[in-house]
Amino acid sequence: MASGASQQDSQTAEEIPSFLDVFLHDFPAPLSPDSPLPWKVPGVVLSQEEVEGELAELAMGLLGSRNAPPLLAASLAHEAVSRLLQMDLSEFRKLLKQEDEDGDEEEKAPVTLLDAAGLARSLFNQLWEVCSQQQVQEHEPVEAQVLQRPWLVSVHAVRNARRRMEDRHVCLPAFNQLFGLSDSVDRAYFAVFDGHGGVDAARYASVHVHANAARQPELPTDPAAALRAAFRCTDEMFLRKAKRERLQSGTTGVCALIAGSTLHVAWLGDSQVLLVQQGQVVKLMEPHRPERQDEKDRIEALGGFVSHVDCWRVNGTLAVSRAIGDVFQKPYVSGEADAASRELTGSEDYLLLACDGFFDVVPHQEVAGLVQSHLVGQEGSGQRVAEELVAAARERGSHDNITVMVVFLRDPRDLLEGGARGAGLSEPETPAAPRS
Repeated sequence: MASGASQQDSQTAEEIPSFLDVFLHDFPAPLSPDSPLPWKVPGVVLSQEEVEGELAELAMGLLGSRNAPPLLAASLAHEAVSRLLQMDLSEFRKLLKQEDEDGDEEEKAPVTLLDAAGLARSLFNQLWEVCSQQQVQEHEPVEAQVLQRPWLVSVHAVRNARRRMEDRHVCLPAFNQLFGLSDSVDRAYFAVFDGHGGVDAARYASVHVHANAARQPELPTDPAAALRAAFRCTDEMFLRKAKRERLQSGTTGVCALIAGSTLHVAWLGDSQVLLVQQGQVVKLMEPHRPERQDEKDRIEALGGFVSHVDCWRVNGTLAVSRAIGDVFQKPYVSGEADAASRELTGSEDYLLLACDGFFDVVPHQEVAGLVQSHLVGQEGSGQRVAEELVAAARERGSHDNITVMVVFLRDPRDLLEGGARGAGLSEPETPAAPRS
């Protein structure tokens, strides 16, 4: 699996009717009850709390695959999902008997879930209606605005030598538009999730962490706290799903939310984000590993243990001490994220988010030199820098899934002017203490 670099260009009014014309030509009418769905349904049933995130993912996936301008795609998806959520969803209800995981005879109350295929069909018809109405408006589409800043993001992901690809990533420059946030703060969201024991948890986190963050009441005033709450909420949601569907997977994750001129990061486990500023690597976080003394103390206080089995592991199994999922390792493997914030001055070069398949073999202090070398060779083009970083990790012996995302905070051509000022590692001038 690989995805190349993407330039999130500002859309023009001319692009919008062009996309709508093509979309409505390909889908000239809403879906009938017997029509095949244009997308893969996310499972059989959805809980009420999962609906918004899953349907937004469906809409964005379809529109993105058809090359809708990112801002337009987010606005269309938001409008379609909002209309559906305002409907009476009782026709989609299914009742399932809640099993008692301890095998008690006490019967729990039934759980109300919703038919995923029916919701997906209804969502497409809402999307079709929204596109039809915008086409009629002729060059005056709703939400025909431009992003406050263009984003150049280079992403590359490979299965590598593993049997399955269990990584997922998210690049969402139109965060506000997707969730209908109308305040004056521009927001962009980026994330990498590294699954283990299956892809279910990583896929789930890539759909729901940002949706949960957008719902947090503290998002405008304390975005870092909102991200921590979003991780916690996503973990709780996935654990309920895991118990219903007997899933055992887990995922580490790291995300970055740029809100105005402030960078907020949150993480669980050993996926990491680092900042490069004027050629120097700035450490933003400390990954959660069992050998960390505070993590070891926390696990042992709960009655668990940390042992060395080719590497340090929680209860002799997992090599990370915090993650979404891992239902049979809770509470030793915690779902509580750490978060940190840092003001951006305009002198920052880029962010790099990656999983342990990269960071296990590429030291932080070598990242700036590798990126600078690539930019020199490509005359300032950053489009394929993530691909080259992945290749470097493979050459150094990584056999794991590898995902690398580089989010440029300045034009990469400007980074060539001063050359590689240094390839060292620096601490933040004002350390951004993680909140736990």
